Amino acid sequence: MSMIRTIAHAWKIVDIRKKMIFTLLMLLVFRLGSNIPVPGIDRNVLNDVFNGDMGLFGLFDLFSGGAFSNFTIFALSITPYITASIIFQLLTIAVPRIEALAKEGTEGKKKIAQYTRYLTVILAFIQAIGLSVGLFRRALVSDDFFSVTVIVLTLSAGTAFLMWLGEQINESGIGNGISLIIFAGIISRAPSAIHQTWIDMQDGKIGILSVILFCLFALIVVIGIVLIQQGQRRIPVQYAKRVVGRKMYGGQSTHIPMKVNQAGVIPVIFSLSLLQFPITITYFTSGTGFANFVIKWLSTQGNPGIWIYSIFNILLIMFFTYFYTAITFNPMEVANNMKANGGFIPGIRPGRSTVEYLNKVMTRITFVGAVFLAFIATLPTLLQQFTALQIHFGGTSLLIAVGVALDTMKQLESQMVMRNYQGFLK
Repeated sequence: MSMIRTIAHAWKIVDIRKKMIFTLLMLLVFRLGSNIPVPGIDRNVLNDVFNGDMGLFGLFDLFSGGAFSNFTIFALSITPYITASIIFQLLTIAVPRIEALAKEGTEGKKKIAQYTRYLTVILAFIQAIGLSVGLFRRALVSDDFFSVTVIVLTLSAGTAFLMWLGEQINESGIGNGISLIIFAGIISRAPSAIHQTWIDMQDGKIGILSVILFCLFALIVVIGIVLIQQGQRRIPVQYAKRVVGRKMYGGQSTHIPMKVNQAGVIPVIFSLSLLQFPITITYFTSGTGFANFVIKWLSTQGNPGIWIYSIFNILLIMFFTYFYTAITFNPMEVANNMKANGGFIPGIRPGRSTVEYLNKVMTRITFVGAVFLAFIATLPTLLQQFTALQIHFGGTSLLIAVGVALDTMKQLESQMVMRNYQGFLK
């Protein structure tokens, strides 16, 4: 109720209302484009292609809100942009020149953003070619050069347009544009999934107990995501007093907020990408010994494949959580910055001792975040296996959707605080 009151107060303010309307209109454009089919595709063949376990393509379809499986103009969604952003995040650590560029402030970030756009277009063009002459080749009405070129350019232009759409939301709307596009795609699939579940219940395919079990799971996951996403360990920092000229600086106390889930949803995406890759290969090698082996031993459709898949999923998520946290949080850099500004953690000596302490704290709280992510990502697979509940709004979807919703409401609340309104996020 507090959240609804905050949105109601925000709606009464003209400039915030304009931003909210603009954001909704941009998301409406995204949903309209997600239903415009790419020309030159046989829809009957397309349905046969996506009949069954989609493998890695299921992740693409999740981000695109079903546009990938329907092969619309937004079939690639903003997946190339996500890939390009992750690549530049990793290059910031590995390449000194890009690292120096990231430290230049606003101008450096603008250049990196520009390079990310260029790489996004290149990746989109490569993926579009791969889909047109690879996965969807037998769905093409005509495979001549002109037809393939039209399809490739249409898909590439769709990704470039979505990237521009996200930037417009960032500038004139509320929230992170790219995240909101993913959010809109996930939410758009919920009504059809609920309708399909209702039909399955009437046909006797799914029992009421399975639906109740899923609703309880969804509620627990949403509450858990909110607690983990908002959870942080606050490391107290004391700054020593110093005199510069006639003025005294420092002496105040503050803290370093260390998030429990520093890596966000990235470990889940990385894990899914690796685990779903062998399943994706079976698309092109159906009926072979390799395909039968993968389905039995490495997929959620096989036995004992579902158990092996779940174990690998847990281990990979925990590994990538620690890996990505180590990339995004540098204890040595934090310790050096504190030391340079006369700051110290009470009871901990500046320098090496501070680095070791920060490493120790981050290792402990990251373990909690890693276990939580693994639990969310694995439990839906087991639930679907034992309850036959085929609803696509699983743990990964909830994690992304709730995380984006929280981030958007934080931005809305920050604008409300500027106007002396009390928000609902305490």
